[in-house]
Amino acid sequence: MSINKENSLFNTKVVYDITKFTHLDYPQHLACIVWFSGCNMRCDYCYNKDIVFSKNGVYSYNDVLEFLKTRVNLLDAVVLSGGEATSHELVEFCKEIKKLGFLIKLDTNGTNPHAIRELLNLGLLGFVALDYKAAKDKFLQITHSNKYDEFSNTLDLLLACGIEFEVRTTLHYDLLNENDINTIIKDLSQKKYTKKYYIQEFLDTGINIANLEKPSKSFDKTKLLDDIKIIWR
Repeated sequence: MSINKENSLFNTKVVYDITKFTHLDYPQHLACIVWFSGCNMRCDYCYNKDIVFSKNGVYSYNDVLEFLKTRVNLLDAVVLSGGEATSHELVEFCKEIKKLGFLIKLDTNGTNPHAIRELLNLGLLGFVALDYKAAKDKFLQITHSNKYDEFSNTLDLLLACGIEFEVRTTLHYDLLNENDINTIIKDLSQKKYTKKYYIQEFLDTGINIANLEKPSKSFDKTKLLDDIKIIWR
């Protein structure tokens, strides 16, 4: 299936917004970010509430591709984010992005391992950022999704395929404590994850899904295991 102006599927507006330039989201590359509408999770701390609950986008695949044509030789890469990008058809879109000469990074919650496997098998992804939302015992509570096993399968897939990727967790001290993070660290260590583990502290924008405020509890970083290298963001 090719992407063209006659193809109704790829004229459907599924992209909520485009960040035209970033030097932070794809390591060592200049990129833009394509924000896909909708998500299969409702994480309490999520501050992309408008994107998550959006049923329609502003831009179509064709709109994005036309924009990318103006950024050839100016940007290195495209970041597919959201929302949850793998909730949408990505294969043919990614093929067109690659034809334009861009690298592709995927930001994902990992709950669609079949889609991610297909993208990997076709060599369409250059980097993946995988959100480790919570350990299994708190996964449903925090994400309002019962797809921990699917997430874990995606983690195994990324470890096995050799692609460049990172694992990251958003931390709100009232939701996840030191024991919870240590459970994640133990899981990563047991799976032979040797890369850096990024912990992103909760950003209080005032518009997160659960109307969370700054944490009322404290967090003792010295209690965390040193099995893997932690980078705080």
